[in-house]
Amino acid sequence: MLGLIAKKLGMSQIYEDGKAIPVTILEAEPGIITQIKTKEKDGYNAIQVGFINTKESRLTKPVMEKLKKVGAPAKRVLKEFRIDNTNDYNLKDEVKISIFEEGETVDVIGNTKGKGFAGVMKRHNFAGGPDGHGSMFNRRVGSIGNCEFPGRVVKGRKMPGHYGDVRVTVKNLKVVRIDEEKNIIAIKGAVPGSKGEYVNIIKKGN
Repeated sequence: MLGLIAKKLGMSQIYEDGKAIPVTILEAEPGIITQIKTKEKDGYNAIQVGFINTKESRLTKPVMEKLKKVGAPAKRVLKEFRIDNTNDYNLKDEVKISIFEEGETVDVIGNTKGKGFAGVMKRHNFAGGPDGHGSMFNRRVGSIGNCEFPGRVVKGRKMPGHYGDVRVTVKNLKVVRIDEEKNIIAIKGAVPGSKGEYVNIIKKGN
């Protein structure tokens, strides 16, 4: 599925027929095709696209030499997209925001906001215990295991720990607006991550 890497600028709203539609504003600069893989040579059809301009000094020598070989500028991220037909693509072709259309649905992949170390009420929606003075329960975990058998805490028990900062995919989000001049795309609803984070927008049914 073909797609783009976009930077999350924040959320806003768009009015249609008197109704406010919440949207996430993403900036998706064009990517450049750095490699074409074919079923005959590599076992599958795919294109590799470079995103996000960077300095040559920030790349490893093998990656930079690979980009120079095809005449591509230094790119921070090289992402591969599997496609059915590679005949429509050439090296150094740009993959622009025009691959999307207003009204179509896309999948968005990104990392959720990191919340740090959190207790069970915040992390797992536990109800907690009595708030009365002296209860000694309040926001604690409660019982986590058995004494005699099995005599240990069972794996997978919901407990306090690191919360957030996980890779998630939000499916079937609607593309509301596209501004090709500014490389801006507005997607209905929320997408993972904080402002300034990068997400993958995947075109469906390519």
